[in-house]
Amino acid sequence: MTGQDTLTVLACQIEVPATPDAAARDKHLAQSASKVRAQLRTTRADLVVLPELSSIDYSRAAFDALADLSEPLDGPSFDTWQSVALELGVYVSYSFARRDGDQTYISIAVVAPDGTLIGHYDKLHLCQYGASMEKEYFSAGDHIFTFKVKDFTLAPIICYDIRIPELSRVLTLDRDVDVILHCGAYYRDESFMTWHNFAIARAMENQVFLLSLNRAGKTWGNSIFCPPWMDENTLPLHFAETGEEFRHVEITKEQKVQARTDYTFLKDRLPDYRVL
Repeated sequence: MTGQDTLTVLACQIEVPATPDAAARDKHLAQSASKVRAQLRTTRADLVVLPELSSIDYSRAAFDALADLSEPLDGPSFDTWQSVALELGVYVSYSFARRDGDQTYISIAVVAPDGTLIGHYDKLHLCQYGASMEKEYFSAGDHIFTFKVKDFTLAPIICYDIRIPELSRVLTLDRDVDVILHCGAYYRDESFMTWHNFAIARAMENQVFLLSLNRAGKTWGNSIFCPPWMDENTLPLHFAETGEEFRHVEITKEQKVQARTDYTFLKDRLPDYRVL
C-alpha cells in the first residue's frame, strides 16, 4: 500500500460560541484556527474537516444577523483557513454562511495546501423542523462538488442532506466518491437520536467512508465516523458526547476494496427498478 492509498483526516468537533456580529465571528475563527494549528503541529494530517456553519452560531439570533455575519467566498473564513492550509500544507474543508447577491447559502468550501480555493458546495436540502428554521433564511444550492486528495475522491454534504438517499447514491455511482464528508449542526431535538442511523445506512449501502461531524456543546456533539462495512467486530467510531474533540482518522483504499469484495451490494443491483 502506497502513501497515496492512505488518507489522514483531522475531524474537528469544535464548540461555536454565540456570534452576534462579525467581530465575534472573526474572534471565533481565530480561536478555531489556533486550535487546529496546535493539533497539526502534534500530528500531521492530509485534510482538516470542520462542521456545518463552523464560522457562526447555529441559532435564530445569528441568522437574524446574517446581513453582518454572511460573507463572500473570499471572505474572512477563507482568509483564516487559507493561512492554516499554507502554513501546514493541508487541505481544509470549512463551512460558513455564503452571501451571493441577495441570496445566502449554507456552504462548505475547500482550500488546498497551496492556498487555492478549489471549490464549494451549497446545501441542497434545507431543514425546517425541530430546532431548524433554514428555509426562512437561506437559499438551496444547485450543484454537487467533489475534490481529490491523494488518490481519494471526496464530496461534502450538509446535515439534512443525509436523509435524502438519492444524493449519496449519485455521489457513489456517478462520481465514484470514496469518502462522504457529512458536516452537520445537530441540535438535541426530537430528531437527534435518528441521525446516526441515517449515517450508518448511507455508509453501508454505498460502501463508502462517511464522516458525520457535528459541533460540540451540551446540546450538540456525538459525531460519528463510519467505515464501508460495520458489524459487531468493526464498529463506527464515536466522538465525545458533548465536548470538543479533535480526532485523527485514517482511511485506506484497502478497506473499501475489501468491503466491496466481501459484500457485493453494488454489483448485485438491477439496472433499473422502475421498469419492474
